[in-house]
Amino acid sequence: MSSQAKPVIPKAFVYRRLHSLLGLLIVVYLMEHLIVNSQAALWLGDSGIGFIKLVNLIHSIPFLQVIEIALIGVPIFFHALLGIKYALTSKSNVRSSKGKKPCLKYERNIAYSWQRITSWILLLGIFVHVVHMRFLEKPKEAELNNVPQYLVKLNFDEGLYTLAYRLNIRLYNQAQIADMQNIKNEGFVTNKWTSPDSVPYSPLKEENVLQQQSLRDQQEFITTLSSYCLKDTQVVAASPSVGTAFLLMVRNVFKNPFWAIAYTLFVLSAAFHAFNGVWTAMITWGIILSYRSQKSMVKVAYGFMIIIAFLGLASIWGSYWINLRS
Repeated sequence: MSSQAKPVIPKAFVYRRLHSLLGLLIVVYLMEHLIVNSQAALWLGDSGIGFIKLVNLIHSIPFLQVIEIALIGVPIFFHALLGIKYALTSKSNVRSSKGKKPCLKYERNIAYSWQRITSWILLLGIFVHVVHMRFLEKPKEAELNNVPQYLVKLNFDEGLYTLAYRLNIRLYNQAQIADMQNIKNEGFVTNKWTSPDSVPYSPLKEENVLQQQSLRDQQEFITTLSSYCLKDTQVVAASPSVGTAFLLMVRNVFKNPFWAIAYTLFVLSAAFHAFNGVWTAMITWGIILSYRSQKSMVKVAYGFMIIIAFLGLASIWGSYWINLRS
């Protein structure tokens, strides 16, 4: 008796499903990311308290960096890697070619082409976003009087006066930082504990140890402040809340019209790419196969595109220009 060979699953089939699953995971993250960011602007007059609370909550999660790499970075990397391959081998059929090839300007053909166009926009946008927000503009951390301090460089505007009062932040200009650096360079006068180490406990020694720790924290804080190269129009803001520091960073970035316009293009591309991709994934996994179900689900996908785009645009144009200007 001859045994029948087991059918071999094509690699292309596996890669397409992997690409689809990773894309769905990224869409979930995109929704969470834009919901959090929108809290900087949606609730007018609350000084972005919702954003601050959510960011503080996220940063309290243990092993956050490992989670971000495993559940966000790795999926985006492999989805992009496969996506580049598909984008390079895809052929758009919505442009006129003077009869050399078919030109079919149907709705889904146009969506297919825009899915590829937005993939290139997102590839560049994600790279710029990570470098810009996660490295260049990201708040620095120091400690002062046993309290963590998060420092962020800002372009000064008079609205920061009222924000500093409402959000419990301190502002430092270049002259203040230079004065603090001079004090640090002169050294700190401290009490010296000279009793034998055999003494198990002494209130004076305890006071001395705590004082030394406090002075080291002050020196570290001043060193971190001094690491910023400030222009005359810039200040450093210090806050004990990481959420507040990120709120100020977001406000500062979107105060610049160039970045506001660039991120608008990024958000619109992400909203379309995400939910057009969700619609395609539902076909890939056999959830919507009939013409009627596909037609209905397109409307749902467009609805989610609008909602997600609104949340993203709210954080871009509302954080400084509407909610946190003064």
